Amino acid sequence: MKARDVMVSPVITACENDTIRDVAKLLVEKHISAVPVLDQSGSIVGIVSEADLIHRVEAGTERPASWWLSLISGERALAEDYTKAHARKVKDVMSKTVQTAHPDTPLHEVADILEERQIRRVPIVNAAGELVGIISRANIVQAIASARPQLEISASDAMIRERLIAELKKYSWSHLHKLNVTVTNGVVDLWGIAESDPERQAIRVAAESTPGVMAVNDHLVREPVYLY
Repeated sequence: MKARDVMVSPVITACENDTIRDVAKLLVEKHISAVPVLDQSGSIVGIVSEADLIHRVEAGTERPASWWLSLISGERALAEDYTKAHARKVKDVMSKTVQTAHPDTPLHEVADILEERQIRRVPIVNAAGELVGIISRANIVQAIASARPQLEISASDAMIRERLIAELKKYSWSHLHKLNVTVTNGVVDLWGIAESDPERQAIRVAAESTPGVMAVNDHLVREPVYLY
């Protein structure tokens, strides 16, 4: 799947000169947690989320200034907190570093961006830099929930075994010289030794994910640890 297959479009946006109150109302009315921010030319210049609005003077949630906080955070951080709490326009509170992706970006790469950057959404822009969609973590979960199992022609036991072994050969954590696989009427039996619990779990998952497998019996044992 690619970004274009799961992105939400059109995208609800805000303008950099919108007021904080306008954006807060927009988030509430549209039942969303963030919006991309556009400049007058329509280019994305930031993103504003609920996290940017939770410490506001209007709600009485402004962080109190204190000498120990100044020592920990520094005066620059305190000035930034003041701006976040008192600014009237979106451009003063929005996050200006925005990670974007292209509509043809593979979905697994979008997932990597979300995880590595520790963000919750990725705006999707085309080659001209125009905002055409947005993908959130929830959209990826929705893609998983709506996925349909691929139709498989019944595979022979020999084919199932061949597929599973071929899959395990791809990974360094799989020690095939300590493993034996038997398949009878689509039921896989795993025999041998696993060097760790994660390896044992991964082998079982690989077997369960192999097309044509009806069930998996895990007879693997942990390799003993010798203390010298």
